[in-house]
Amino acid sequence: MKLPKIRELLEAIKAVIKGPYTSKFPKQPHKPHPNFRGQPKFDDQKCVGCLACEEICPAGAIAHKDIVNGKEGDAQRIMIHYTDTCIFCGQCQAACIADGEGIKLSNDWELSFFDRKEDSFETIKKELQLCEICGSLIACRDHFKWISQKLGELAYSNPTLYLSRLKSLGIIDENIISALKDQGRSDRVKILCARCRRETTLTTKQDASL
Repeated sequence: MKLPKIRELLEAIKAVIKGPYTSKFPKQPHKPHPNFRGQPKFDDQKCVGCLACEEICPAGAIAHKDIVNGKEGDAQRIMIHYTDTCIFCGQCQAACIADGEGIKLSNDWELSFFDRKEDSFETIKKELQLCEICGSLIACRDHFKWISQKLGELAYSNPTLYLSRLKSLGIIDENIISALKDQGRSDRVKILCARCRRETTLTTKQDASL
């Protein structure tokens, strides 16, 4: 018969005195280590809806759905994180342009659920900015705000950026913009997509040459 080693005896004595090594979950909630990589969660205030997390996700656990009705203020982007697909790698947080705060790993590890269709994902909504001429989708308004803050004074060289910034501050007259629809010089001072910006620029140059 092989006798136990001293280390094994010490471990047995510790177990008798201090109790079992296993936790009392589910009777008592388990407290994971502070560095534990749990479920990533969106921050509705800091996420800008740029889709960087969706592009980098190796498991395809992040997706989005754009709802555009052609009306200003009704367009929304729904960011979706599928918990049952996520591998908790942390790439979404690493790629987040909002300093890793738009989507961030949490300590949540108990993610069991009964209804997969209803409980296996989380969503947040971001307001979209549409082109003021053709009505096509440009980007999330929070994304424009983030770019303007990064560029600082340089943002005022781009009408789309500085008008988006003025809208967020509530110091722009919507009636002035909507009243000018000649698709010429006045239309350049609007929030436009790349195609409409190019067309209004060419129209303005042609008018100037006449």
